Amino acid sequence: MWVRNRYQPLNLVGDFGGGALYLAFGVVCGILEASKSGKGQIVDVAMTDGAASLMAMFFGMTSLGMWADKRGSNLLDSGAHFYDTYETKDGKYIALGSIEPQFYKELVERAGISDPAFSAQMDRSAWPSLKEKLQAIVKTKTRDEWDRVMLGSDVCYAPVLSLSEAPQHPHNVARGTFVDVAGVTQARRPLRASQGRSRKFRGRPRERIARQRFVPAGSPRATSRNCRKRVQSDRP
Repeated sequence: MWVRNRYQPLNLVGDFGGGALYLAFGVVCGILEASKSGKGQIVDVAMTDGAASLMAMFFGMTSLGMWADKRGSNLLDSGAHFYDTYETKDGKYIALGSIEPQFYKELVERAGISDPAFSAQMDRSAWPSLKEKLQAIVKTKTRDEWDRVMLGSDVCYAPVLSLSEAPQHPHNVARGTFVDVAGVTQARRPLRASQGRSRKFRGRPRERIARQRFVPAGSPRATSRNCRKRVQSDRP
């Protein structure tokens, strides 16, 4: 069985995905409810609940007999040879996700694979040996060489980029995915609404944001002074 030691997925699943994003969604739901009913909401969010919710598809697949409770043996957990990361000749990595038959066919063609064993794409018993063979093939080229072979195709391929490389990738540059704030590279907010214009933050990392208080519309306390966000900065 092909099983490598895996790095943990940082704190994306619990803190950010299962915790912060679900909390933000809950707060928005509470605000919408308050705007309609005038009643407030207590939002109870736990990272464990959120992480379990993110696993909904896999619990469903398990109940249908489509997912084995065994590490590195399934379609999406590095079990399949066509859905994993591979080390290249120069010690870097590429990612493959050629699940659909037409994408898998193009992967085989572009990789120059002639071994008939690769025709058994969904034969789970063949996955470990095919993974070993595919790793040997990937190791014959550098990551940049594989980019020239795979990019722009339907292989479902991507180079695995470092934190310093990601902001410079042409796709991220075209999307404006990253911004520079006072010399610090960081991700731009991902939600872009059709109404309104995105504002580029021009503040300083240590800029002080005055505490903001929200009061019901129509309240005597609802003045422009205590309802607007005041940002103290040294920008012109």
